[in-house]
Amino acid sequence: MKNVLIAGAGGLVGKELTKRLKEKGYRVSYLSHSKPTDASLNRFHWNPESGFIEHNCLLDIDHVINLAGVGVYDSSWSESYKAQILSSRINATRLLREEVEKSTRVKTFVNASAIGFYGNNTGEVWVDEGSPKGADFLAEVVHAWENEFFKSELKSLRRVVLRLGIVLSNQGGALPQLMKPIQYYVGAPLASGKQYMSWIHIDDVCSQFIWALEQESAQGVYNAVAPNPATNEEITKALAQHLNRKLLLPNIPAFALKLLLGAEKAETLIGGNRVKCNKAIAEGFEFKYKTLNEALHSFFRTD
Repeated sequence: MKNVLIAGAGGLVGKELTKRLKEKGYRVSYLSHSKPTDASLNRFHWNPESGFIEHNCLLDIDHVINLAGVGVYDSSWSESYKAQILSSRINATRLLREEVEKSTRVKTFVNASAIGFYGNNTGEVWVDEGSPKGADFLAEVVHAWENEFFKSELKSLRRVVLRLGIVLSNQGGALPQLMKPIQYYVGAPLASGKQYMSWIHIDDVCSQFIWALEQESAQGVYNAVAPNPATNEEITKALAQHLNRKLLLPNIPAFALKLLLGAEKAETLIGGNRVKCNKAIAEGFEFKYKTLNEALHSFFRTD
C-alpha cells in the first residue's frame, strides 16, 4: 500500500513530508484549492469552504494525510480570522472524512492536530494524551477539530491524530522568527522565560507521520513532540550561542507582548506546555533529535 493523498501539502510540514514519502517509494497525490491544469501531477481540486471535492481523488489511495488549515500566527487575531482558524480546520476535516467514508480502499487516515489542546499554560506539570482539554481559544479549536475527525465509525479505517508541538526547521516556521532578533542583537527571552516550549525537529515530524502510516497498530492520539521540551529562556540562549551572538536586552515583559500582539494571542507565547511523548515511544517510534542542542546542531553544522 503505497498511494497517499495529502491535503495541505503546501505548508512547511507538507513540503518536507512529500519529499520524504517520495524517497520511500510512495506515490503522492494532492488536494489543491486551484484547478489542476495537468492531470499527470496527481492533483485534485477541492474547496472545503464550499464543500466541493473531486470524488475520484481517492480512487487508488491507501492512506490520507490531512494538514489543512490556515496558519494560527499568520495574521492578527481579529474575530473574523479566529473564525477562519476554526472553520478552515473543521470544514477540511469534515469534507475529507465524509469522502474517506465512501471509499472501500482507504485504510489509514492521519490528521494533524496541536498540543494547543492542553491550553495556553500548564506550567511545569507534565501533560500527556490523557490530560484534560484547556479552556482557551486554541484548546477549543483543537478539541472541535479532533471531534470532527473522530466522528467516523468505519471499523475498517485506522485513524491517527498527531498533536504537533513547535516544529523546528530552517526552512520556515518558528525557528527563523526566533533567530531573527537574536541575529540583530535585540533578542531576549519572552516574559518570564520559564515557560516550556514543547518542540519537535521537522525530520522527526515527517518520520512520525510515516510511522503512523506504516505502524498498523498505531491508533488514536499521539503527541508529536521531542522527549525533552525546553524553556523559552533555554531556547533563546541556545540560539544565541549557535549564532555567536550576545543577549544584550532584558526579558521582554508580558505587557509589551500583549500590546504588540493582543492579549489573547500573546498568552500563547507567555504561557507554555511541558508535553510528554511517551505513548509514541512505547509503541516503537524512535526520535532522531531528542535534545534541543542535537536539533539546533543539525541546522547550524557546517560539515
